[in-house]
Order: sequence, then structure tokens, then C-alpha cells
Amino acid sequence: MFDTFAYLITSLRKDFTEFCNEKLQEMGLTQGLLFFILYAGKHPQCSPKELTEALHMDAGYCARTLAKLEEKGFLVQEKNPADRRARMVTLTEEGEKVFHASYDLFAQWDKEVLKDLTPSQKAELMGTMKKIAAERRQMRHV
Repeated sequence: MFDTFAYLITSLRKDFTEFCNEKLQEMGLTQGLLFFILYAGKHPQCSPKELTEALHMDAGYCARTLAKLEEKGFLVQEKNPADRRARMVTLTEEGEKVFHASYDLFAQWDKEVLKDLTPSQKAELMGTMKKIAAERRQMRHV
């Protein structure tokens, strides 16, 4: 079990979660909320539907999470002027601050975890991981 890909990925996920949790709590976020902030920050004025699809989330869960983030003052949901039935998700000033601070967590963790790899080893690892992730996404949507 300990030498399986699944175990290694799970172990790294746990390490990343522990690394992030303390900093996220200081910002009033959980890791579950983090990915919504990150997506909305990278895709200003995205729709809730777009967020749901991009994050592979249930529409109901996405709606509840967006409402929670709006209540906490991290984002607003406004009507889309081009389509009054649709809504747009936009980060507030506080949401922008949290977006930039949390986005840096990924780079900090990567730097720490990959520090002993050569540039070519990092490139090979990232290429392999991207390939596996893309193949898995494609399999889920077939």
C-alpha cells in the first residue's frame, strides 16, 4: 500500500492541507472555500454555472458556498447586464486580498516540497502529473 500512487497522492494532499489550514483560518477561509476564491480571482465575472463546471462541484453545493462567501464579504453575485437571468461572481476588495495571499500558498508549498529536485526533474514530474490529471478528467466526462 505504501508504495502505491494513490497512497503517495493522498499523503501529499494531507501535507498540503495541513500547510494551508493555519494560514487559511487566519483569513477566515477553509480549504473548501479556497478553490472558489481562486477560480473567481482568475476568472473575474464568471458565472456560478461556470464555477460549478470548472470545480466539478454539485450545483447546490456551489450555490451554498457562493452564498457563504458573499455573506463573509469575499465576493458579490450580481445580475449579468448582458443576460438579466444570469449572475456574475466578482471578488470584493477583501476577496482580492485573500485571493493573492492564498494563491501564494501554492507556490510556497511547491517550493518547499520540490526544493531537492533539479529543474529537469521538476519539469518531468509536472509534465507527468498534468498528463495523468488530464486523462482522468477526460475519463470522467466520457
